[in-house]
Amino acid sequence: MRVVQSVPRKAKLKEPIAFSRSELTRILSVYGQFVAAGDWRDYAIDSLQDRAVFSVFRRASEAPIYRIEKHPKLARRQGAYQIVSMTGAILKRGHDLAQVLKAFDKQRLKIAR
Repeated sequence: MRVVQSVPRKAKLKEPIAFSRSELTRILSVYGQFVAAGDWRDYAIDSLQDRAVFSVFRRASEAPIYRIEKHPKLARRQGAYQIVSMTGAILKRGHDLAQVLKAFDKQRLKIAR
């Protein structure tokens, strides 16, 4: 007689959420414009279990002034992308990254003047 013991299945480890190459290209082009103007100096990219975050810093030793976040779970509701300010206020949220990044257009106009 053979006794078969059930082996508990390992919990599937989710891969962290990350930005795609095209998303990073869009974000870095906006970032580069502000770096050229001297407003932004550093960035960080975090890939977490539930979201991906691109943080923008005025100086490397400070808290991020903006966070561009990708939340795939919110894609059908409010949109997967959002820009969060230093205070935690959501400045813009949407389904299309290009539209969300337009929130920085007003600041770019101030830089150009």
